[in-house]
Amino acid sequence: MKALQAARGYIPRLNHFSGILLTLLASLFCLWFTENLPHWTGGHSFGLSSLTLAILLGLFLGNSFYPQTNSPLNAGVGYTKGQVLRLAIMLYGFKLTFTQVANIGTSAVLTDFLTLSSTFLFAYYLGTKVFKMDKDTTILVGAGASICGAAAVIATEPVVKAQSYKVTIAVATVVVFGSIAMFVYPMLYQLGWLQSWLTPAEYGVYAGSTVHEVAQVVVVGNAISPEVAGTAVITKMIRVMMLAPFLLVLSFFLAGAKNTESESITFSQRLKQVQVPWFAFIFIGVVALHTWVPFAEETVKNMVWLDNLLLTMAMFALGLTTHMSAIKQAGIKPLILGTLIFAWLILAGGAINVLINA
Repeated sequence: MKALQAARGYIPRLNHFSGILLTLLASLFCLWFTENLPHWTGGHSFGLSSLTLAILLGLFLGNSFYPQTNSPLNAGVGYTKGQVLRLAIMLYGFKLTFTQVANIGTSAVLTDFLTLSSTFLFAYYLGTKVFKMDKDTTILVGAGASICGAAAVIATEPVVKAQSYKVTIAVATVVVFGSIAMFVYPMLYQLGWLQSWLTPAEYGVYAGSTVHEVAQVVVVGNAISPEVAGTAVITKMIRVMMLAPFLLVLSFFLAGAKNTESESITFSQRLKQVQVPWFAFIFIGVVALHTWVPFAEETVKNMVWLDNLLLTMAMFALGLTTHMSAIKQAGIKPLILGTLIFAWLILAGGAINVLINA
């Protein structure tokens, strides 16, 4: 019965369509712009993805024109930020296969796991214990840096039930430090500071296991060679696959945190409190489907395009519903946290890669 009710929640209502149409048009514009940007700039995309452009455009409109006309659009924008987002996470599975994981080897999987877990724990400790930030913002910033950027942030939001401005803060750290990474990583390699420690292939694993966004990983890898870019992207997609188990562990942790120390609660009772992120497991199911079912290449290409469209719609909706005043209230602490996490990814992430490949 609950599953049926949840499925019905994904059927848009009549009052949703105006808001959905707005986010769809904005998403199509962002996809068109980022696709054509290299043609206008001599082959340079500057690491700008449709997701980044969508949230920036949404923030601009959400803090200028949208508040004056948002009444008939609110329902559809909220639907896009919720249900459309979850659909996008499910379809994300068409971007990778288990075969890719097998081809790159267990060392990359172990590197990803250690980098992801250490980065998130480092972020959580600094955010909650050192900077005394609220738990939601800290978790979102940590998830974005340790897993797959903006996609991880917006996939984590339903589990922590964070306010829109906290999601935007986390996405902003991904945009800022991921953009810096596109210049820093190739510079470190070209100057020879990494070449004595890592081979080109190992550098690809290093980039894929530590750089925030998939688009940023592509830029970092291609700055060295197409082969390095291929290794980096596959390593990055293995990190993406770790999103589902991460959300399950996080949900279990948050369920336990709701109980006071004076309460006696069994493992089974805590398990019942866990809000299972079922959309993340459908994502894993789609990966399995993409791995073992022989889809036509054009079909996969269309599903990937559809997923990019839905993710961009969700990011635009997020920007529309975020007010800059709320971000200002968060202060400079998230930016400092993002800086320290970025340094951790470069140094500790590099050390993990060197040790595993020793």
